[in-house]
Amino acid sequence: MTAYLVLENGIIMQGNSLGAQGAVTGEVVFATGMTGYLETLTDPSYHGQIVLQTFPLIGNYGIIPPDFESAAVGARAYIVKHPCQNPSNFRSEGTLDAFLKERGITGLCGIDTRALTRIIRENGVMNGKITASPPTPADIAEVKAYSIINAVAAVSSRSVTKTVPGQPPVRRVVLMDFGAKRGIAQALAARGCEVWSLPHDTGAQEILNMKPDGVMLSNGPGDPAESANNGIIETLRVLQRSNVPIFGICLGHQLLALANGYSTKKLKFGHRGANQPVKELSTGRVYITSQNHGYAVVADNGSFVNVNDGTCEGMDYGKSFSVQFHPEACGGPLDTAFLFDRFIQRMDAGA
Repeated sequence: MTAYLVLENGIIMQGNSLGAQGAVTGEVVFATGMTGYLETLTDPSYHGQIVLQTFPLIGNYGIIPPDFESAAVGARAYIVKHPCQNPSNFRSEGTLDAFLKERGITGLCGIDTRALTRIIRENGVMNGKITASPPTPADIAEVKAYSIINAVAAVSSRSVTKTVPGQPPVRRVVLMDFGAKRGIAQALAARGCEVWSLPHDTGAQEILNMKPDGVMLSNGPGDPAESANNGIIETLRVLQRSNVPIFGICLGHQLLALANGYSTKKLKFGHRGANQPVKELSTGRVYITSQNHGYAVVADNGSFVNVNDGTCEGMDYGKSFSVQFHPEACGGPLDTAFLFDRFIQRMDAGA
């Protein structure tokens, strides 16, 4: 069935429908990973966005629920060149198309994804709409008016959950859930931590009353400087004054920077994929990382920098530190998993 993508600059691309039928508007972003499409689809950080995969063949190892980063699909819609209809993997439980239909996620396939990626790279991230009907001026007006608001509240858990390690817990970590990927809690649990995941709007005193050895700040969607996040930022200021070790990832990195007086900016097209090189300035060593963000911290004294564009990829505040990339990286690579061990060391140093 024919389907269309209309961008806010008026460009229209015609392809074929994938997944559920429907019209969906969102911010169109591209992800460069050759694998990890399951983790991408189920990453809450893609809330409000239409995800374009630059690798042409997606779905070749099927749908594997144990690899999901959350119970829900984060992306509003999904664009691929060639969806695989016959996946080959002993763990597979179905096809990409069937999964998207089951979850009510609209998709588009058969368009020139390379050309679309170049449009975004040259013009910057822009809104778009997938529709089964030929686009009209009203569609373009709707696309231009779209914005992502209250993103963290939309994806954060509304209840408290606990992840228990396979051995008796040695440390207690509070994970502030801004749209957390499961891999973060799993990485901490694998290191002997009892992880309490709390809603995004949990107050500082409630967190401190739990007597955590450390506080983990998760990834998440949206503009970190949005006014809806002001309460979180104030909570982080209080937590830092309490001297509890804090480790922030992605949005957690940005919010912690805002709490320390830094600012953030929107990137032209962001960093999304599993092949982003970052350099640790203290050692000069370069790591390949998994990333998913459209905003960056504005700072010239960071601990890590992006090798491609020089943007800040990490900050160190003493007991607290943060990184823009994903050291848990369940879709790979795992070059920076040692940062969880660094967090453990800082917790133990304060014991």
